[in-house]
Amino acid sequence: MALSGLDIFKLLPKTNCGDCNVPTCMAFAMKLAQKKADLSECPHASEEAKVTLGAASEPPIRLVKIGGTNALEVGNETVMFRHEKTFFHPTGVAIELRTSEGEEKLLSKIKEIEGYNVERVGEELSADLFFISHDSKNKEDFLKTVVLAKENSAKGIILDCSDEEILREGIELLKDTCPAVLLKNELSDKNIELTQNSDVSLILTAKSYDDLAKQTEKARNSGVNNLILNLENQNIGNQLQHNAILRRSALKKYFKPFGYPLFTYIHAESELDMLARASALLCKYDSIIVLPKYDKAMLYTLFTLRQNIYTDPQKPIQVDPKVYPIGEPTPESPVFVTTNFSLTYFIVSGEIENSGISAHLVVADAEGQSVLTAWAAGKFVGETIAKFIKDIKLEQQVKTRKIVIPGLVSQISGDLEDNLPGWEVIVGCQEASDIPSFVKSVKLT
Repeated sequence: MALSGLDIFKLLPKTNCGDCNVPTCMAFAMKLAQKKADLSECPHASEEAKVTLGAASEPPIRLVKIGGTNALEVGNETVMFRHEKTFFHPTGVAIELRTSEGEEKLLSKIKEIEGYNVERVGEELSADLFFISHDSKNKEDFLKTVVLAKENSAKGIILDCSDEEILREGIELLKDTCPAVLLKNELSDKNIELTQNSDVSLILTAKSYDDLAKQTEKARNSGVNNLILNLENQNIGNQLQHNAILRRSALKKYFKPFGYPLFTYIHAESELDMLARASALLCKYDSIIVLPKYDKAMLYTLFTLRQNIYTDPQKPIQVDPKVYPIGEPTPESPVFVTTNFSLTYFIVSGEIENSGISAHLVVADAEGQSVLTAWAAGKFVGETIAKFIKDIKLEQQVKTRKIVIPGLVSQISGDLEDNLPGWEVIVGCQEASDIPSFVKSVKLT
């Protein structure tokens, strides 16, 4: 049972010293109760408080890391729905490498996946992990695949190997990169010993809640806490239900045995089915999904979905408000204006570039809001845009006196001209995709 802020306050020193960077002990107690602080931040906590509050102050879902320098972090979530706060650690996407594929094909595949990055809204998106599945009869194939992945990629690695001896050798090769190991059978004492002697995370597999809880309790009692849960079910509806129950049990019921990240290997009959299953599980609480096939189109779709989900809904993504050169503009090049909402900026700048012209794109400060939202809030109107243009001294940077505004806010054109004497305001198209045709039909210089 979780302790209330008042329960925690009774165990604190009550000195209000501020050494924890919180003004009062009561405020610090409330942060502890909300899982927004750690007891270690209080340098004066008694041993009694450390014992009593140690477990209570742990995050409801444990943070687990897989990989070396740029390790993937999963878990540590605090809410069921992103609008309540936000989701912090994006779902890790793993690509399967089967040892039977052959060294030459595997090397080519690893290099291609390592080099595949997508830039979207100012972020670089890529796959996070390799899932090495030992499906050949040759021991050396497994070890060669592990070496290939380690030497040609910085991604974390998950190992799937039923031969314990070979698995130990593979872990030894990855001893400095915090790998994860998928256990398809029930957790054994040998598995626990393997983890205790190396920095490895265990993925526990079960077919029922009772079996899963039994295994996690056994691991926890042995001091093994870097766990990931794999509750198997081929029916996607049941899988989503399982994920929701596991998440709710950890966050709402504080049931420690289920307080770990979730894992799924995607079984699918077709690429479309694979994408649908992966998308659903990415939305509903999976921390790691394994794709048995490498497909760029599928990855791009998942990256886009993941990026949309794992952003703070209460904090718009924005770019710096300033003048951005598109192409190689000269002082005579046309001037466009938009807001500093990231998606708006990248779409508009991309379409201007697609039109084949060079231009100055004035990105006004609208607190990260889209064009219509900013206009409705009074943050993207003639007066504010004119003030921004004067503040950045745009008139000293360009010779043209024509400026193109978004067609969705054509009503601000008169106000903008009143606040920018000597400038001609041109009402542009409503949709960014129409910019190339608009550029061809209107004289901008």
